[in-house]
Amino acid sequence: MSLTLVIGDKTYSSWSLRAALALELTGAPYVEQLITLNRPDTRARILQHSPTGKVPLLISDDGAIWDSLAIGEYLAECFPAAQLWPQARTARALARSACAEMHSGFVALRSHLPMDLKRNQALAEIPADAVADIQRICALWAECRQRFGQEGAFLFGQPTLADAFFAPVAARLRSYQVALPAEAAAYVETIYQWPAFQRWYQAAQEEHLA
Repeated sequence: MSLTLVIGDKTYSSWSLRAALALELTGAPYVEQLITLNRPDTRARILQHSPTGKVPLLISDDGAIWDSLAIGEYLAECFPAAQLWPQARTARALARSACAEMHSGFVALRSHLPMDLKRNQALAEIPADAVADIQRICALWAECRQRFGQEGAFLFGQPTLADAFFAPVAARLRSYQVALPAEAAAYVETIYQWPAFQRWYQAAQEEHLA
């Protein structure tokens, strides 16, 4: 199968990171096409590939798939042996719920602590609504780990789409030096030790952005 992933800047594009990690979970070869964000021609360039004018977008033999959650589901169907979702039904239900909550929620966290993989500086003060988001995220991570993560260091033991979706959150928490409960801090470290994330992170450090 031929796969091309259209992404934005690795430093800033959290949704692109999610899709890239999902692809890495499959083990399938793919081509990466990066479109620099926040340029006068950015939207026009993305629209050449994506009807939404947004990244990421996966170009496959079946056509174009846009939105990171749709991309993850498509890859899970195409590569069942990769087990992108947990195999147990109850664990899979929780993983899907967690990804959906990430996909549609945590607006304050996104607004006040945008992903910036080159940043290593705390905010003077984290707004209360963002603090509430962080507390909810830590509680969700703890639930996943306690119920289904005992056989490994990821949310469901072994890496799944849930980790792909929460990796940018882990990056935010480290970039902004957020104080975390021990279990959440350990999970952030797990993400930073994940080879797939490390490759993206290193590429972000080497980006030259205007």
